[in-house]
Amino acid sequence: MLQLDTHAVVHVVAGIAVLGAAVLPRVLAQRALSLPILYVALGWLVFSLPLGFQLPDPLEDSELTEYLTEIGVIVALMGAGLKLDRKIGWRAWAGTWRLLAITMPLTIAAVALLGWWGLGLAPAAALLAGAVLAPTDPVLASEVQVGPPQEDQEDEVRFALTSEAGLNDGLAFPFTNAAVAMAVAGAAPGVWIGEWLAVDVVYRIVVGVGGGVLVGRVLAYAVFGATRSNRFAEYAEGFIALAATLLAYGLTEAVGGYGFIAVFVAALTIRGYEREHSYHQVLHRFSEQTEQLLTAVLLVLFGGALSNGLLDPLGWRGAVAALVVVVIIRPLTGLLAVRRLPWSVRERFAVAFFGIRGIGTFYYLAYALNRADFDRADLVWAFAAAVVLCSIVLHGLTATPAMRRLDRDRGPVPAR
Repeated sequence: MLQLDTHAVVHVVAGIAVLGAAVLPRVLAQRALSLPILYVALGWLVFSLPLGFQLPDPLEDSELTEYLTEIGVIVALMGAGLKLDRKIGWRAWAGTWRLLAITMPLTIAAVALLGWWGLGLAPAAALLAGAVLAPTDPVLASEVQVGPPQEDQEDEVRFALTSEAGLNDGLAFPFTNAAVAMAVAGAAPGVWIGEWLAVDVVYRIVVGVGGGVLVGRVLAYAVFGATRSNRFAEYAEGFIALAATLLAYGLTEAVGGYGFIAVFVAALTIRGYEREHSYHQVLHRFSEQTEQLLTAVLLVLFGGALSNGLLDPLGWRGAVAALVVVVIIRPLTGLLAVRRLPWSVRERFAVAFFGIRGIGTFYYLAYALNRADFDRADLVWAFAAAVVLCSIVLHGLTATPAMRRLDRDRGPVPAR
């Protein structure tokens, strides 16, 4: 009887995933089926077969989970920032500011209450669930994000969802750290809240923004502003995007700032320097291709974790709670944020509904569990995974038709 070589099978599966990353985005561009659905299904199928693979377990392999998802998120944040043509401003980014100031904290509170009351989680674990499920995801939201730079594909819906995902991934950190502090010091806020406000809220956000601006300006000058013979844009291909990602993240984290914020701000800073240069297209393509490869790996592993019983602790209450997060909490809190904006009804509903959850949730959860002990960590993981799975399926099936309908209603997007 023929014995399958597990090592060879790994190469075959990896080849299928990479081929999918190269070919399927164009094939599925106008179809009501997203690439993340196929990757998760592939992972579930492959790891369900008796091939001798070690089954992925994010609880057991929490450090590896944190590392892999961290890389996936920061690459996606750089790609999201490099795509945005619109200059930062109070009015130009009105939808973004409202989503960050209203939708995100309300979502954290609502999900935490749901976890405490509906699932019986302890206060620290409930707050952790709210923190990790509040940010939308720059990794899995390609169907509802803006197009490449300089192509005038920046309507209000796509812009709001892209910029929200870029910023709220970093702004979830203070709340995640609050859950960690609560788990370590106990539920009494007097023990930890002062240091949390000073360090986790103020210092780390300020350093994250400052670090992103500094790295972005230095690299933007090297790419666009130096003399022609020394410009990186003349010969560096797209590797500057990866360099900016790693430098912004690493340097900011080294001094205690939020690296996620730094990466997105660095991308915006680079994008804002000499906006019409064709090299922005090169940076975008490199970031997009890198992101697609990492997404393939992460989602195949997620599918494998599902086949390994990741959802087993959930129960019917957890399944209902996951649906409530996706179809009730996010849409309602999103509508509260955008209800006064001069958008059409369909545009408001689209921004409210397409709060896609994904890899960022897994990163924050692994990060927190590697730093403190939480009661019912298995249930928190199952709950978070169920929300992400619901989001992948529901948003994946509806995003393309919904955005196509909005485009028809809106007509051509005027150049900015």
